[in-house]
Amino acid sequence: MAAAASVTGAVTWAPPPMRSGAGRRLSLPGPRPEAAPALVDRSLSDHGNGLGRGARGRGGSGGGLVADRGGGAAAAAVAVALAPALSAMQRGGSEREPAAGREAAAEQGRADAGASGEPERTAREEQAKAPASAPAQPRAAEEGDARVLPRPLPALPGASPQPAPARGLWPHGKPRSKGRGCKRSSGRGLDEFPALRPVTVDSSKARTSLDALKISIRQLKWKEFPLGRRLPCDIYWHGVSFHDNDIFSGQVNKFPGMTEMVRKITLSRAVRIMQNLFPEEYSFYPRSWILPDEFQLFAAQVRMVKDGDPSWKPTFIVKPDGGCQGDGIYLIKDPSDIRLTGTLQRRPAVVQEYICKPLLIDKLKFDIRLYVLLKSLDPLEIYIARDGLSRFCTEPYQEPTPKNLHHIFMHLTNYSLNIHSRNFVHSDSASTGSKRTFSSILCRLSSKGVDIKKVWSDIISLVIKTVIALTPELKVFYQSDIPAGRPGPTCFQILGFDILLMKNLKPILLEVNANPSMRIEHEQELSPGVFEYVPSLVDEEVKVAVIRDTLRLMDPLKKKRENQSQQRENPLAGKDGPPGSDLAMAPGGHLNPEAHLPSICLKQVFPKYAQQFNYLRLVDRMANLFIRFLGIKGTTKLGPTGFRTFIRNCKLSSSSLSMAAVDILYIDITRRWNSMTLDQRDSGMCLQAFIEAFFYLAQRKFKMLPLHEQVASLIDLCEYHLSLLDEKRLVYGRGGRAGSQEASGTSQEASPAAPPAEGQLASCTGKLSHPKQALS
Repeated sequence: MAAAASVTGAVTWAPPPMRSGAGRRLSLPGPRPEAAPALVDRSLSDHGNGLGRGARGRGGSGGGLVADRGGGAAAAAVAVALAPALSAMQRGGSEREPAAGREAAAEQGRADAGASGEPERTAREEQAKAPASAPAQPRAAEEGDARVLPRPLPALPGASPQPAPARGLWPHGKPRSKGRGCKRSSGRGLDEFPALRPVTVDSSKARTSLDALKISIRQLKWKEFPLGRRLPCDIYWHGVSFHDNDIFSGQVNKFPGMTEMVRKITLSRAVRIMQNLFPEEYSFYPRSWILPDEFQLFAAQVRMVKDGDPSWKPTFIVKPDGGCQGDGIYLIKDPSDIRLTGTLQRRPAVVQEYICKPLLIDKLKFDIRLYVLLKSLDPLEIYIARDGLSRFCTEPYQEPTPKNLHHIFMHLTNYSLNIHSRNFVHSDSASTGSKRTFSSILCRLSSKGVDIKKVWSDIISLVIKTVIALTPELKVFYQSDIPAGRPGPTCFQILGFDILLMKNLKPILLEVNANPSMRIEHEQELSPGVFEYVPSLVDEEVKVAVIRDTLRLMDPLKKKRENQSQQRENPLAGKDGPPGSDLAMAPGGHLNPEAHLPSICLKQVFPKYAQQFNYLRLVDRMANLFIRFLGIKGTTKLGPTGFRTFIRNCKLSSSSLSMAAVDILYIDITRRWNSMTLDQRDSGMCLQAFIEAFFYLAQRKFKMLPLHEQVASLIDLCEYHLSLLDEKRLVYGRGGRAGSQEASGTSQEASPAAPPAEGQLASCTGKLSHPKQALS
């Protein structure tokens, strides 16, 4: 009795079952007694009276204290005796306790729903859906989940159970407004605007970018799954390529085919196509030759220039196709210096003109690593980080001579090479050391009177033009891995652009990296051969901002969050709502969850400046024609039947170009390109071979125009005939034969009776040289 009187937890009493004979239960006639409150101290251990098991075993939902065989009658007597006093105590606290309990349960439910990636429900919706007596069923725990099951609420002493409000009604009986979730009408309390679940990120394949990614996720208050997850995540962060994991939904930070596209040979070929069309606009990329295929061409051109100008003493740089971090790069003065034996046959390379007059700071050569976000391929969206890194050589620069060609610390700016120099300087300052921020370089140039806006404008132009050169083949890879109409993720990617400023401040593109290093620490040699990683404040300042703001731009819940904030800030008047509907502010008074973050460091440059660069997208339009006639989903090469269909549908055959000549053209070009391609798995015409055939057809049909106008005219002609074909198919599909005759007569009146003439085609492409405006 003393123990029963000292307890503090409130529960209700249920009559113990009466037994007769060998444990047989007896049914007592008449009504059940009133449920009397009893107090239980949950901290007490169970000493055989059954109180602990009773309070914990039944979950406290709708039932009461179930006494065991021993002390049931005594506990019941104490409970009945204490009932009046407990009723008086309950009247003072019953109005506060239920609200607090329900609010705590609702918050715990939201946390559980957010951790599992499920949509949240309000406390009222859960109460309306689930029966009061049904115990909560916890779901299976997942890797990466840190969750606590909600503790069941005890029954309120002295209060009769209230039925749950009918679906569609507020607790006071008024009808709910129509709609669901955050789209309901205004005039709600805070519990009617549940917090959206956190964005989930799978970081199991992040590799070297993991540390910066973890910091970014922590700053955004998102949910990370470092070991993966059985349920789909919103964002998947891969360290190497699109194929690091099999993904069928969400967003992934790699494009299929990007690694292949930015290899040195493929990038050089893509830029060369644009240089043939627009030589002035693409002069930012050094003249290049592909080895060993073009070695004879390279040697002949160098010899021809030297014969015309004996004073010309060039320097060339040889870069292996699949090399990275400065591996295998060397300088030469003559084509005969190329190492043709051995590795070149197995490892193709690119040889380029070496930039002999770079801009120097502190007598040191340096390059710029800028981070570019390709947010979307179709439509094209490009962002550039406002800050980057400047990597310095560790020996004073001198123009190349036969004596210093092998001084890699003088000529090569690769961080992975210079870090092994005894002159390398680690610094936590953004404006000193062998690695600095690009913004510190701009400040220094600005102090010397350099027009920084002009420098940025030229860099932005370089980035946009390079991405325009890469996107046509990226589209082919994308439709191969994620065909239209099939489930698959959306893609985005951070690219690393390596840019060199010449002495006259003209930017030169060195290369593009599909997997730029996102490490935020550097190696420090403790003793000979013993290294440790120490944090790099310069790397962290730049790279964490790039990753964090990339995630902010790709946030899949951003629109929902903005809509919810707008509804809180601008509630509609005249709508009925529950009590407390005047509380429209979020807890803490912050409607914007990103209010604590700095402004986004990524600046959109396309489509912002699309009008100045759309005339360059001729190859992109050719890629659309190529993809249309591929025929089989998932392939990247055009077969002979598809090429013949392209010629026939676009009406390109004539008396001077028979279909037999078309077949010969296909065979010749395809055979030559397949011999230059390392990937021999699929036979057929690749996109670059199709572009070469397209150039040939354009030059035959429009002989008196420059190449870019010839190509633009042929594209217009093809698109014109294909639009007529599509219109005819649409008419036949809609109305049958009778309706199609009537519709075709209407369409003939509305559309031109004949394809435009050559002059009209050339003029409809617009002026292909647009006035250059400063890009800031």
